[in-house]
Amino acid sequence: MNANTSPNTPTQIECYVDPVCPFAWATSRWLAMATAARPDVAVTWRQMSLAVLNEGRELDGAHAARIEASRRAGRLFAAAIGPDESIGDLYMALGRRIHTDPARSAEVLPRAVAAGALAECGLDTSLAQALDDPSFDDEVRRRHDESQQALGTTGGSPITVVGSHAFFGPVLTSIPDDAESVRLLDALLTVASTPAFSQLERPRSGPPNLVEKGAA
Repeated sequence: MNANTSPNTPTQIECYVDPVCPFAWATSRWLAMATAARPDVAVTWRQMSLAVLNEGRELDGAHAARIEASRRAGRLFAAAIGPDESIGDLYMALGRRIHTDPARSAEVLPRAVAAGALAECGLDTSLAQALDDPSFDDEVRRRHDESQQALGTTGGSPITVVGSHAFFGPVLTSIPDDAESVRLLDALLTVASTPAFSQLERPRSGPPNLVEKGAA
């Protein structure tokens, strides 16, 4: 816990995610489990954009489709999210539809999927029209720029901020179980409170396994 935080004030974490990023979804499942067991930690979800991050790059078919989905999702969030810019509820509703249904993994975010997520959150389903509306692109870019400013350099999804310390990641190759989730959260809070800590990385390959441990 931050030394300047009272015992009754939760430690605040901000996590910047692109809604279509599978690694960010794995991170979100980890944080959801970990904070369920740790009421002294609160997470605010914020928007960044892989579409903006990858502007000007030539991408193959699968990557190009994901970037187009990112562009469409970014517009949806820009249209639907209020002044506090916390995207949590809509992110979780849309993420379940994108990342837990293999049949949708190759689709470029159909309007029906967006409308279903909006309805789950009690939002106007007509906001799904924003998927095809480039007038929201400047707002998406502004929010993405905030994620990069928080990190202090160029970085992808997710970006996690604890107090004044920001990290690219954690990048997970699978979703931890409950006990692992709490240990990882404790480790993140420890490195965030260690001024000398800068970076720790190990090689990885391939997409993450998004099956939650204990799920049927």
